[in-house]
Amino acid sequence: MVILASKSPRRITLLKKIFPSFEIMPADIDEYLYPEDQLSLVKAKAISSSYPSALILSADTLVIKNNKVYGKPKDEEDARRMLHELSSSMHEVKTYYSIVLEEKGICLTRCVTSKVYFAPLNDELIEAYIATKSPLDKAGAYGIQDKDFPLIDHIEGSYDNIVGFPIEEIKQDLISLGLID
Repeated sequence: MVILASKSPRRITLLKKIFPSFEIMPADIDEYLYPEDQLSLVKAKAISSSYPSALILSADTLVIKNNKVYGKPKDEEDARRMLHELSSSMHEVKTYYSIVLEEKGICLTRCVTSKVYFAPLNDELIEAYIATKSPLDKAGAYGIQDKDFPLIDHIEGSYDNIVGFPIEEIKQDLISLGLID
């Protein structure tokens, strides 16, 4: 059995590139109690304690600019602030992902980093984007996949990482661990 410890529609879509079917079980934890670099492992372990023979995959994505972490916005005003701060600048997107298969003693956490260069954003674009509600459930208040809004000038690194699940790196780790061919 394969379990994705996330309900993110973007992660679900990306994981289907490797596994056509899997269970979706978001971990019921208070994310604010754990350091960002340990959160994906905490999520995976929360699920693996009940399913030790299942392959658990989890992830947590952060947007970081000048050592400031941008999580999911609390509300529209917070999203507006984030988008203004990210405008016309470069930031990093870090996704920590974990692969846990307790029965076999497998417990791996890695981090993939990509760079995102934002275009200049004017108030009109920001307001139109916020009106879609799309920014409200994403780290940094944006989704690179939201093609109707020209937020991004260019990127360096994995596109899927910026979406929130670096699927190529995850696939390579699964192969290295002997969990898939």
